[in-house]
Formats: sequence, C-alpha cells, structure tokens
Amino acid sequence: MKKTSTRLADGRELIYYDLRDDTVRDAVDRRPLERTVTSSEVRHDVLLGDEVAIASHRQGRTYHPPADQCPLCPSEGDRLSEIPDSSYDVVVFENRFPSLAGDSGRCEVVCFTSDHNASFADLSEEQARLVLEAWTDRTSELSSLPFVQQVFCFENRGAEIGVTLGHPHGQIYAYPFTTPRTALMLRSAAAHKEATGGQNLFDAVLERELADERVVLESEHWLAFVPYAAHWPYEVHLYPKRRVPDLLALDEEARSEFPQVYLELLRRFDRIFGDSEPPTPYIAAWHQAPFGQLEDFEGVVREDFALHLELFTIRRTSGKLKFLAGSESGMNVFINDVPPERAAGRLREVASR
Repeated sequence: MKKTSTRLADGRELIYYDLRDDTVRDAVDRRPLERTVTSSEVRHDVLLGDEVAIASHRQGRTYHPPADQCPLCPSEGDRLSEIPDSSYDVVVFENRFPSLAGDSGRCEVVCFTSDHNASFADLSEEQARLVLEAWTDRTSELSSLPFVQQVFCFENRGAEIGVTLGHPHGQIYAYPFTTPRTALMLRSAAAHKEATGGQNLFDAVLERELADERVVLESEHWLAFVPYAAHWPYEVHLYPKRRVPDLLALDEEARSEFPQVYLELLRRFDRIFGDSEPPTPYIAAWHQAPFGQLEDFEGVVREDFALHLELFTIRRTSGKLKFLAGSESGMNVFINDVPPERAAGRLREVASR
C-alpha cells in the first residue's frame, strides 16, 4: 500500500491509498473553494447522560446529485470533484459538511472505488483489503489526536438508509467522547466480569453462538452470526475469533482472510430478498474500544473489549421497511418481526458460492 497525503483547495486533508507503490499523486484541486466554515458543537443531555452534535451547516450539503455531477467520482476535464486526480483506488478526505469539527471531533469520507456504479460487494479481495488498511491507518492517525476518545468506521448503503450520494463510500467519525452504545457494552462487560470472577463477556457470547443455529459463516479466523437478541430484521455480527480491542490489533492472518469473509456476507445480503429486488440497504458498523481512559467502567480495560462489525438492514421483507416507531424511537425497545434463527437460515441459504 502507498499512502499520499495532499490538501484540497479549501485546506481539507485528502489521502490517496494505492495498491501500487509507484503510483504518483500530484493532481491539484482546481476548484475556487473558500475555507470551510462549520458550526458544529456537542451538547450534553443531562437527563439521558449522552451527547448530541448540533451541526446546522449540514443543511446545505450535497443532496442526490445526478451521476455526472457526483462529487466522489474522479475529476475529469472541466468536471471537478472532491478528488482532484482522474483515477484512484481508495481515497479518504475530510468531510466538507462534517457532523463533528474542531475540538468536537472530526468526520472523514472514505471512497471505496472510483467506479460510481459499483458497491463494496463488487470489489475484488485486493481492493477490499486496501479499504481495511485505510480504516486501520485512519484509526491510528485519528486516535492520536488529543481530543479523540473513539473512532467509528462505517458505511451507510442505500437511499432508504438516508444516503445522499450514490457513489460507494463510507465515513469515519472521531468522537471526543465514548459513544452510548459502547458505554452500554462496557458496563455489561464489567458486570459480567465481576459476576463470573473475571470471565470475558465477548468470549462468552462467541462460545454460545458457535454452539447454536444462528451461525451464518465461519472461517479459520472469523465468525459471523445473527445475535440471539437481534434488533433488526436481518442483522449479522462479524468477530475475529482472537479477541482484539481495535483494528490496529488484528493480526496478519485475520487481515488476509477478512476480504473473502466480508465480501461473501455482503453478497449474501444482496440475495436475501431475491434477484428482482433492488440492492439491499444496509449499515455496516465497526465497533472499536475507546482510546480514552475507562475509569467510568470499573473493572474493565481496553483489552476486554472485542472488535467486531455489525451489519444490518432496515428492509424486513420485499418492498417493506422496518420503521423505528413509538416503542423503538420513544423508548428504545426494539420489536423484531423476523426471528433471528429464521434470518440466519436465510443467510445460509443464499450463499453466493
């Protein structure tokens, strides 16, 4: 992998990740952009104990442009985009309309391929490995910033999810706090560790799932399963079998095997509802241990957390979506219409091989 860092016309950082070490990236951003001005701030909710990002500047972000005006495609001739070069393998750049900015965090866009009409599932294993290396590199760089406590790599795919740009891409958020979902997991891990005399909760979950009918895919170094209490109609959790706290700690064997396993899962997701259905909308979310202190979670250390990816769709059946209505949005109590065992069976049934 070759990494080349440059700056866009408004001062934002852009990084090329290339498969070939001899690739030269010297294209200049020719757009007449002014310096980006953001108004992001993080406010604390004293009742719920969580944080809310206020980012009014995002109201003006790019919204469903035609394909020939996509800002994530390479620049070509007089059509100038966020990527100055005429081609790329993987690109990461600071979001022009970030939810978090300054001391309130940082948001980056990850372009998986220059092919506007592709999806992550269309990538080769070599390309998918390059994306993994980009996620890992950005986790390393962002976690070193003094205000960052947690790094979140994720992909939103599909208009139903709320994606406003159709080009295959994901995002990375660097939070100045530990997110509520992670805090819940850490508290559960601390309680389990105390109740069992030091046993690890994540290890116990994997042991239980390995012995049950919800396993979707298993390889030498990875395990994918539908969780016992899945929140979403089709939801898969992907864990490395050797527990590590973050992407940085993955060993070479797990890294090498990841592209094959992950691409297989994504291709199965696209087959859930049959070939006549549009591509399955989904969210793919990496959960990593916070990089800050864990004094709020007595009894656990970073190494107790287990890196994992959660992949889920809001489509519950052909032509129907799972909406977060009163119980889910009002009380955070999910109601799942698809039994996890049935979902796992369907995902085994639609193996792409």
